[in-house]
Amino acid sequence: MPSFYCLLVVVLLSAAGTSSRPNVDNVPEFARWLVHKGKWGVISFNSLVFVPQGYIASYADAGTGSPYFYLSTLDPVGMVVPTDARASLTVSEISFDGCGGQEAQNPSCAKISLSGEEGLKAERALFKAHPSFSGFPKMNGTFAVYKLIVDEIFLVNKMAPPRSLSVEEYFEA
Repeated sequence: MPSFYCLLVVVLLSAAGTSSRPNVDNVPEFARWLVHKGKWGVISFNSLVFVPQGYIASYADAGTGSPYFYLSTLDPVGMVVPTDARASLTVSEISFDGCGGQEAQNPSCAKISLSGEEGLKAERALFKAHPSFSGFPKMNGTFAVYKLIVDEIFLVNKMAPPRSLSVEEYFEA
């Protein structure tokens, strides 16, 4: 199934556990750091009326590199996933460190796009990263945990063309 692509800027902690910004030329480590460091982003998807839509959502990666979400089945994304699971998460470095005063669109303000499909998992990691989620209503299955299963990556982290990074390299970092 083809994926919908959008720009995702994500900040992650490196596999080594450091919270400092990795070298921009260590592409896999930088991408994982960006996703891990981020706490929220924009999920892009095709709405029920087939109009592209973006939805701001909190997420956690549980140290795996895969973003997990706690979404209501009444929210736009939760309503669409059962019929079209294609989505992209966009996270910008500006959301957690301000990019040194640069504009979010500046290529030196890192951006990563993870595209793929969502599936259920990881409530514990989400509640640890976002404690307020535990107070959300679970009535009639209104909220569910979703995992973005990554199959495409698009990263911009310096004044250069987008970085080349395979899904395998990303998860091995």
